[in-house]
Amino acid sequence: MPPPGQTQLPDWDSLKVQVRTIIASHRVVIFSKSYCPYCNKVKELFRSLHVEYYALELDVTADGPSIQQVLVELTNQRTVPNVFVSGTHIGGCDATYQAYQDGSLQKLLGDSKDAEPYDYDLIIIGGGSGGLACSKEAAGFGKKVLVLDYVVPTPLGTSWGLGGTCVNVGCIPKKLMHQAALMGQALQDSRKYGWQYEEQVKHNWETMVEAIQNYIGSLNWGYRVSLREKSVTYLNSYGEFVEPHKIKATNRKGQVTYHTAETFVLATGERPRYPGIPGDKEYCITSDDLFSLPYCPGKTLVVGASYVALECAGFLAGLGLDVTVMVRSILLRGFDQEMAEKVGAYMETHGVKFIKKFVPVQVEQLEEGMPGRLKVTAKSTGGGPEIFEEEYNTVLIAIGRDACTRNIGLERIGVKINEKNGKVPVNDEEQTNVPYVYAIGDILEGKLELTPVAIQAGKLLARRLYGGSSTKCDYINVPTTVFTPLEYGSCGLPEEKAIEEHGKQNLEVYHTLFWPLEWTVPGRDNNTCYGKIICNKHDNNRVIGFHVLGPNAGEVTQGFAAAIKCGLTKELLDETIGIHPTCAEVFTTMDITKSSGQDITQRGC
Repeated sequence: MPPPGQTQLPDWDSLKVQVRTIIASHRVVIFSKSYCPYCNKVKELFRSLHVEYYALELDVTADGPSIQQVLVELTNQRTVPNVFVSGTHIGGCDATYQAYQDGSLQKLLGDSKDAEPYDYDLIIIGGGSGGLACSKEAAGFGKKVLVLDYVVPTPLGTSWGLGGTCVNVGCIPKKLMHQAALMGQALQDSRKYGWQYEEQVKHNWETMVEAIQNYIGSLNWGYRVSLREKSVTYLNSYGEFVEPHKIKATNRKGQVTYHTAETFVLATGERPRYPGIPGDKEYCITSDDLFSLPYCPGKTLVVGASYVALECAGFLAGLGLDVTVMVRSILLRGFDQEMAEKVGAYMETHGVKFIKKFVPVQVEQLEEGMPGRLKVTAKSTGGGPEIFEEEYNTVLIAIGRDACTRNIGLERIGVKINEKNGKVPVNDEEQTNVPYVYAIGDILEGKLELTPVAIQAGKLLARRLYGGSSTKCDYINVPTTVFTPLEYGSCGLPEEKAIEEHGKQNLEVYHTLFWPLEWTVPGRDNNTCYGKIICNKHDNNRVIGFHVLGPNAGEVTQGFAAAIKCGLTKELLDETIGIHPTCAEVFTTMDITKSSGQDITQRGC
C-alpha cells in the first residue's frame, strides 16, 4: 500500500499494454480531451467520412495524465489529439487533415470506395455568379471540374438559363428596367431643355421585356461557351448528395447519373420566400416571375420592404403604373435607417403609395386574365384599422429569400445548416463543418448577399484550393447600391451600427443635402439628395460609413469604396479636389456636422 496521502501510481508496463491494446482494438483511436477544439475538429472529420472512432478523453479518465506520458514515449507527441488509424500513428489535428488531403488517411482506412480515383477534382452545385467564377478559376489550374445547375420552376412555371439569379432574375434585368423608368423622367425633363415632340409618349411593356430577355439569353449562351472553353463540364441537372463524396444528378427528363469528387462547393443561392397565406403561390408573383412577365402587370401591390420590393415598386411606378407597397415594419432592414426613410419619402412624393404596418392574410382571384383581378385582405401589425381590403391586377411578393440548401442531401453527409433560414455556417475559408465541402455566395450565414462578393469568394477559394494562395475573401467595407428611383449607395457601417459599435460620443457625422445641376433647369427635387459620412474621432477621423442618396449613386459609391479600403480619413477627403459640377464633389466639401445642428439645405447648385 502507498503511504497515507499518496495515490498509488499505475504500473507503467501494464499501462503501455493497455494503450497498445486500445490502439489495436479499434480502426480509429483519438486520444483526446473533452474541452479541446482541435480534438473536436478531428472528430468532426471522421464523422463527416462516416467512420466510427474510439475517443479516450484523457481529462476525465482516471489514468489520463499517465496515459498521456505513455503516448509521449510511444509517439514523441505531447499534445492532443493523438490519432491512430488501423494501428498507424497519424499525429495531431494538422497531421490528420494533411493525411486526409493527400489521400493517405483514406488508404489507411482501407475503404475501397475512397481508394478509387474520383470522377472529378471539384463539383460545384449551382451555376450562378459565384459557382461559375469558382469553376473557371479551378479549371485554370488544370483541375477536372463539374458544374451542376438546375432551376426549379416557380409556382407559376417560370424558369431560366445558366447564370444564376443576378443575370436572369436579379441585378441585370432590374437595372435595365430601372433605366427604362429613368428614361421616362428624362423625357419629362427634356421639354425644359428645349426638346419638342408631338407624339404621345407611352411605355410598351412587351417591347421592353422582349429586349431584356434577348440580352439575358445572350448572356446565358456566353456562360455556356465560356465553360466549354475552360473545359468545365456543365450539366443542367439537379444535384443531391447520396453519400460522402458522391452526388446524384437528375435532369429535366428524370434521367439520373452519379458523380464523385474530392471536393464540393455549394453555390445554390436563394429563392424568394412566400408568406404562407391562402392564394400566395396560386395568384401572386415574385421577382423570379416579374422580369419575363409577358404582359404589363397593371395596378400592382408589392408586399415587402426589402431592397427587391422597393426597387421593383420604383421602376414599375416609373413606367407609369399604379403601385402600392405594403410594409410590415421598417424599410430596408439592415441598411442605414435615416437613408431608408429618405428613400421611402422620395418614392412617396413620386407616386408610390405606402400601406404601413400591414401584412396580407389572403389573396383571392376575382377574374382571370393577363393581368386578371385579385382581392387582397390584410391585417394591421399594430395601430390603425384592423382589416384592409383592396383590388389589384398583380401582387408581387418580396418579403425576403431563403437559401436553397434543404433538398440537396446535406443531412446525408453531415453538413450543418441554420434550420431557421437554411444558411450554411462556414469558417473564414468558406469551409463547412464537413472538411471537403465548401460554400459561397448568398447561402453563407452572416455574409453579404451580393453578386460581386460571391464572385470574389469563388475565385479566391479556387486559388487557395489549387493555386497555393492564402488570400481570403474580405467581407468588410463592401459597397452596395439600392436602385430605387433615387438611388442609395453605401459602404461601411450604417449610423445605428456605428453608434452601437463605437458609441455616439466617439463619432462625428458630416452631412449635406445637395441639388444635382441637371435637376435645376427642370426645377425639381431640390434638397432631396443627401450625403453623409460617419467618422471615428479616435481613429484619425477615419471614414467608417459612407452614404449617398442621389442619381448614379452606384458609380459614386464605387470610387469612394476604394478610398475607404485604403483607410480614407476626413482630412484626406478635405484635401481631395472635387470635380465640378458633379454630385460626388459634395463629399470633398462637407463641413457641417450633425452635432452642430446647423442648417444643411441648399439654395443653388
